Amino acid sequence: MTTLRALVLGCSLKSGAEESSSDLLGRQILDALADHDVDGELLRVADRNVKFGVSTDEGDGDGWPAVREKILAAQILVIATPIWLGQPSSVAKMVLERLDAELSETDARGRPSMYDKVAVVGVVGNEDGAHHVIAEVIQALNDVGFTIPAAGSAYWVGEALGKVDYKDAGPKPDTTGASVKDLAANTAHLARILADKPYAAG
Repeated sequence: MTTLRALVLGCSLKSGAEESSSDLLGRQILDALADHDVDGELLRVADRNVKFGVSTDEGDGDGWPAVREKILAAQILVIATPIWLGQPSSVAKMVLERLDAELSETDARGRPSMYDKVAVVGVVGNEDGAHHVIAEVIQALNDVGFTIPAAGSAYWVGEALGKVDYKDAGPKPDTTGASVKDLAANTAHLARILADKPYAAG
């Protein structure tokens, strides 16, 4: 069986050891992927000194090249983001802007650099907007070459105007938990197919 690796980019605005609901959902996705023989890790982008820009390396200590190497080494990318003002976090948008550089990057076979990689999205927030955030992130990921599986997103949205975070809301096995399981099964299935039978060169 093909060994698969996943990378979760935690796009919380928080840095350091501060608890993050989007990181929690990202870890839950990793745990579910592990049930399908997928190894992986979570990186909190806010701790990586990633600079704003649209190139593969913005220089002067930019942390993106190291993150990019991990993306290139993985078959699965997970973007885990909170909702702010109905939008993906500014960190998630920065990640998508950095991935824009992949539109001009190719692999050893001359194909777009992110071909054969599967991408999914996890979203948490205390306001409506999860579908909008998922749509924005998935469209951008598909634009740069990632393949999106069926049921390629999982989210939790709290009560309108509420103050309870996902990390404090308790298990949601029949809702978010079920979505995470479906996401993991479909993602691992699709990533394994693409690893064994890559897209043809153009």
